[in-house]
Amino acid sequence: MSKTTSEGRGAPVNSESVRARHKEYLFPSVINYYAEPLVLTDGKGLRVRDAEGREFLDFFGGILTISIGHADERVNAAIKAQVDRLSHVSTLYPTLPVVDLAETLARITPGRLTQSFFTASGTEADETAVMMAELFTGSSELIALRHAYSGRSLLAQSLSAQAPWRALPTHVPGIKHVPAPYCYRCAMHLSYPACGVACAKDIEEVIRTTTTGRVAGMLAEPIMGAGGYITPPPEYFQIAAEIVRRYGGVFISDEVQTGFGRTGGKMWGIEQWGVEPDIMTMAKGVANGLPLGVTIATPEIAASLKAFTISTFGGNPVSCAAANATIRIIEEEDLPANAERMGHRLREGLERLGRRHPKIVGEVRGMGLMQAVELVEDETAGNRTPAKALTLRLFEETKKRGLLIGKGGLEGNVLRIAPPLTVDAAEVDEALQMLSESFAAL
Repeated sequence: MSKTTSEGRGAPVNSESVRARHKEYLFPSVINYYAEPLVLTDGKGLRVRDAEGREFLDFFGGILTISIGHADERVNAAIKAQVDRLSHVSTLYPTLPVVDLAETLARITPGRLTQSFFTASGTEADETAVMMAELFTGSSELIALRHAYSGRSLLAQSLSAQAPWRALPTHVPGIKHVPAPYCYRCAMHLSYPACGVACAKDIEEVIRTTTTGRVAGMLAEPIMGAGGYITPPPEYFQIAAEIVRRYGGVFISDEVQTGFGRTGGKMWGIEQWGVEPDIMTMAKGVANGLPLGVTIATPEIAASLKAFTISTFGGNPVSCAAANATIRIIEEEDLPANAERMGHRLREGLERLGRRHPKIVGEVRGMGLMQAVELVEDETAGNRTPAKALTLRLFEETKKRGLLIGKGGLEGNVLRIAPPLTVDAAEVDEALQMLSESFAAL
């Protein structure tokens, strides 16, 4: 029996029919935002439109992926030129786009990171990093953070520490989760700075009591993305990296969300904390929306992989052309500096919002253009119960006013606000006004 085929491919897009087909033909677990999901059809800069022509200000950028705005003409030109020239060959052949990108990354990453391996996603980049750490050290035990999210493969789910994102029990042995530097909800029930950053120092206790005493390393996000933009105390990673290295491991900085100027003023999130990683992973904003993952390591670590390895789609010339154009624009326009300036403006506005709504705004946190608002039931009464239902209501209000933002956190009660790095003051103020009206509507 033949299956029915899609109808009306040449007809105007109808949101209701697209939603119905999405429900019928995609896995039910593929979540969408909003009670009535938006069907987006086109975008330019920070604006996107749905099938009915309604315009929205995008302050989530495809989960921090549209780093320099939708449909940037310079990136599009690089993509089109590369498609016309060569669209795919796999890693079996060197190409100019992949070599150019690898050389650029060696120049702009911190410390001695000089050799890259390319994949098609952040999940694969993290997988590669873990493999390299184990090969280099000869150990197989790894430290990860609670509240972390590393992707959707079996290893990535084992690294992740949020029950809603784990479809199966841990399949990869040797992964030890330590407390996140989540000061607002300290797992140790302490307060910073009187705590002495006990969560970082506890890594040594975990290594000495739950491992063989030697570890392959630690993989961590400088600011935790899906965890709700959990931002550590400034000295956390210096303490953590020193402990991990003392016990034989390497430090892996997961820059999938924090990379390319997102945290403001610097190109990489880990640079905010004064730590040089041994391995770094990245994806999302590297190619302004095209699929590309990168693992970059020191020469010694890169040389520890002796087996044959390829990646069919890693280092795809079209994705690499997009990445080369994206990074060039980020550098030429000094977008990390813009992220710092606009991040301060956004943060000040969010803090004003928090002061106007002290009952439900538990904490405002983040850096640069990676800002979060954690919503709770009644902060003024000392009740920090996550306000998940309230967050969903707020989302409907922001949608109604034409603003797209993200959410995260273990309970889904954290607003994640991360516009493209090209955002200007007028757009920040516009978003803050829509947020203010949405809070008032609650």
